Amino acid sequence: MKKRNNRIAIFVGHPAHFHLFKNVANRLIEKGFQIDFLVKRKDIVEQLVIDAGYNYYIVRSQERQGSTRLSLVWALIKMFWNMTVYGLKRRPSLLIGTCGPITYKLLGIPVITTNEDDANVVPRFVKTNYPFSSVILAPNVCDCGKWNQKAIKYASYQELAYLHPQNFQADKTVVEKYFSTNQSYCIIRFAKLNAHHDNGIKGLTTKIAQRIIDIIKPYMNIYITSERELEPQFERYRIKISPVDMHHVMAFASLYVGDSQTMAAEAGVLGVPFVRFNDFVGKIGYLKDLEVRYHLGYGVKTCDVDCLYEIVDKLVKMSNKKQVFLERRLQMLSDKIDYSAFLTWFIENYPESKAEMERNPNYQFNFK
Repeated sequence: MKKRNNRIAIFVGHPAHFHLFKNVANRLIEKGFQIDFLVKRKDIVEQLVIDAGYNYYIVRSQERQGSTRLSLVWALIKMFWNMTVYGLKRRPSLLIGTCGPITYKLLGIPVITTNEDDANVVPRFVKTNYPFSSVILAPNVCDCGKWNQKAIKYASYQELAYLHPQNFQADKTVVEKYFSTNQSYCIIRFAKLNAHHDNGIKGLTTKIAQRIIDIIKPYMNIYITSERELEPQFERYRIKISPVDMHHVMAFASLYVGDSQTMAAEAGVLGVPFVRFNDFVGKIGYLKDLEVRYHLGYGVKTCDVDCLYEIVDKLVKMSNKKQVFLERRLQMLSDKIDYSAFLTWFIENYPESKAEMERNPNYQFNFK
């Protein structure tokens, strides 16, 4: 078998993807691999990579213009071209992440696609990536549709690559840079909901957010983080938290309420009760797993606003919720693997790791 070179390309298109791969990258660098991050200049992704000191290449320099299918296709073509130029120049031994252009197949570069959303939730992503992937890595509760036969399923969540106790210990002194932890607090998150798979998806409105604040305020402090512009009445609750500190702030919260999927999952794996309010509820396997199997949070559809208010009211009045949700978290962790450790092994030993998982899926439990 031809010996692989030690250059690995990691595609990062979202802040959560950076967190997913940061521990993996560090472990691989320690083992002598050269890591290049391929970055979409979106939100804070580039700054996170710069602050961490990684080598990186910009493959999409600006947000796509418009929300039409044509604008999406054109943005993908430009990004695939830039990724192809990188592939020709640097010749990585494999590419891993959420983007696998067809050109990498033509270049003979294996593509490991990582994803945790079910195929019917992100159909465009599936159509433009799964056919050209060498293998798909997805949680065992994720439905990859007709591509399930190409998927290696693991017993974990992407969030556990960076929030598993082996990889993250919450630090109260980090939180106290922003506010005192002597009083209970709730994090409320407003997402943009403007990605291509968010078309037609609704979340928290001004009226609903105000009612939630009215329910929570007598019991705990409220801090709002928002991707979108806030109405003036909410500005007094806004707090700007460095992205590298956000998980520490979340870990000591008493409650999370929002319309963001990722932050809901992050709260859940940290043992912080979450209430997720959007039209994705019931459609995404890994969030359903957190909500239904482990009872670490609640998903509420936008057609059931009264249910949202009832759940928030119940949680703010729950006197023993810290202990209850800690026990639920420990049960969840006992069933899951450290995804970062597993992913490091999988990349380092690819393609033998793929063959090993196909022969013996339980091999993954060496990474508890």
